Amino acid sequence: MVSANPSQSASSFSLSPGPATIDTNCTGCNSLGHHGLSVEQFIATLPSDKAASVVWSVSGGDPVSGAGSITAVGQYTPPNYLTTDQVDVEVTATLRSDPSEKVSSRLRVTPGFVQPLTPQNATLGPGGTFTVTATLAEIGGNNEVHFALAALPDGKGSSQGALGAASCRRSDKSFTTCTVTYTAPASILANSVAYIVATGRLQQSRTEAAVLINQAGVISSPESHQVAMATPMLLGSTGGNNNDFDAKDNTVVDCCSGTLGALVKDSNGRQYLLSNNHVLARSDQASVGDVIVQPGLIDNNCTPNGDGPGTIPVGALTGWLPISSSQTNVDVAIAQVASHSVDPSGSILELGARLPDGSLAAAPPGISSTNGMGETASLALRVAKSGRTTGLTCGEVSAIDVDVQVDYFTDCAETHPYLTKRFTNQIAISGNRFSDAGDSGSLIVDTANAEPVGLYFAGGIDAAGVSHGMANPAPEVLRELNAQLVSGMSYTFVGGADHPVSCLSFGNSEIMAAQAQALSDQQIARVQQALVAARQLINPSNGVLGVAMGKSSDQPGQAAVIVYVSSGLIAQVPPIISGVRTVVVPSTARAVSMGTAPMTPPIDDASLLTAAEVAHAVAVKSHIASEILGHSGYFAVGVGQSFDNPQQAALVIYVDRRDVPSTLPATLDGLRTRYILMDRLHVTRGYSAGFQPRRHCMPHQETPAANPAQLFHPRPIL
Repeated sequence: MVSANPSQSASSFSLSPGPATIDTNCTGCNSLGHHGLSVEQFIATLPSDKAASVVWSVSGGDPVSGAGSITAVGQYTPPNYLTTDQVDVEVTATLRSDPSEKVSSRLRVTPGFVQPLTPQNATLGPGGTFTVTATLAEIGGNNEVHFALAALPDGKGSSQGALGAASCRRSDKSFTTCTVTYTAPASILANSVAYIVATGRLQQSRTEAAVLINQAGVISSPESHQVAMATPMLLGSTGGNNNDFDAKDNTVVDCCSGTLGALVKDSNGRQYLLSNNHVLARSDQASVGDVIVQPGLIDNNCTPNGDGPGTIPVGALTGWLPISSSQTNVDVAIAQVASHSVDPSGSILELGARLPDGSLAAAPPGISSTNGMGETASLALRVAKSGRTTGLTCGEVSAIDVDVQVDYFTDCAETHPYLTKRFTNQIAISGNRFSDAGDSGSLIVDTANAEPVGLYFAGGIDAAGVSHGMANPAPEVLRELNAQLVSGMSYTFVGGADHPVSCLSFGNSEIMAAQAQALSDQQIARVQQALVAARQLINPSNGVLGVAMGKSSDQPGQAAVIVYVSSGLIAQVPPIISGVRTVVVPSTARAVSMGTAPMTPPIDDASLLTAAEVAHAVAVKSHIASEILGHSGYFAVGVGQSFDNPQQAALVIYVDRRDVPSTLPATLDGLRTRYILMDRLHVTRGYSAGFQPRRHCMPHQETPAANPAQLFHPRPIL
């Protein structure tokens, strides 16, 4: 039995957990609620160890934001912000059969971070500076944000450069905000990434920003993508539907937006903004003629055009491919551009050459190789995107022919599910800091020639902190627009001559994170047993030089048998030995005998995979994809390259880290498997989190959809 006040104790049942400290992010909470958000789960138990039937209540807390809330099943969520440095909340369980019987537990709540550091990433040359802002979920208190410089996002390791002194601002009408400036070293020997790590009162409440320090002296920041732009505006910037907000009692309480990704034109020469359905058409909830604004509402304090200044109409929603339709396989909408509002060349922020000051010029995508029809993606293709939240970033195609299930919602706060859509033949892209919420609608381009490759629409971050995004193939976007939007009309991308794009890559830590995981005693015992059988493979004349104990990068946390092979001979190595995965590492006899051979194979590109190998893997995936996705723990499967043996293709399977199956097979139908553990994918429009805004959003009476003729030169919208 736990009681904050002995007079409230009860002998008939007990309450757990006991007193605890959490923050407004619910850092330190012990469970997850229905929507996957952290909650503090309370349990009332009878002496017989059975659950007690109780009524839950909360009291105390902050004088302004309150005590938080608790559900009928005992799931407590703290208030979104505080007005002091800490508050105490009392959680009380009252026995239904005897209201005089009560037990209470006390929670101490401190401020947590409301949102990630802003900006979340930047690129600097030697000696460059970068200022980040941390927003703490506190109004009028005295709590501080602690900043530190590190080599890793978890705050570990030392990094180049220096941090200045932090400066905090607080008042009784706004959140506590603290800023700090990072200065890169005057000279660098190689490109590297530094992390600015911010922690609050609870050290577990942590967020960070990444700085890519590059020898070329390129300067880049997402801030230029998040502001109101002069007309004609550039693409790759913030924007969205003017009605994309949640309202309560005629007041806007939440809003969301995405990225205005590119321009397309129809066969009559009319130009249209291209983005996702869920960005422009609000996941099928919009009306033809809805006003498309720049910047998006999340970058204008949730104030729609017509309710206050800050945005301009740049397009009128023309059409979209319904997400709810079984005939659509892309998340796409278009909006006819307003006269003189958008750069007619289709120029996208930072897609051009480096300027003398280190910044990147805007430039149109390349269309000269494909006549504006887009390029087909291939494995390990280096790609870039210019998006609202993370700006210009670079990654690589990590899987093709992906079947993926994506969750859609009808509201910005994602509390009202709409449907789960299964897409096929999609493109997966991975890389540290490649994308985040709000980048939806970004055009994905080949860094070698800026040709359109895909339209980014969903993503998330895996257990290793690596971003994984999904994109509709660019040629498929146009095919479906041509086939389904307007009969007889054809669409192409607007752009110019092919040209290279700067590849601002923050790396990919998937393999490093997998190799850093400690093996359990059970895993070590399994691989030691497998080594007995593996030694039978050693035969230098057949290319097998030796074996050793190692770790799998295809399935983090699993032991593996390292099989060293001669790079000059083709060695036949099975994917499994005695139930344990194998890792195939090219080396030399001398390195193996000296113990200096590497533990993982080099993965430079996918050139080792033959077209026949990829085609076979695609055929296998197509045959078993429905069976795989029929399991609740899996939400996507595609074809990629094995990290354990880069000469072989692998089924890349995305696993819900909250519903991991008890067994993850090392092979399926003879193919190696590679597993990515992460939250289920949802569409990635950025949204204003559910907290008190720095300025109250204005009351807003919903009005009928705007008449496009009132905003643009009168011409029919087909």
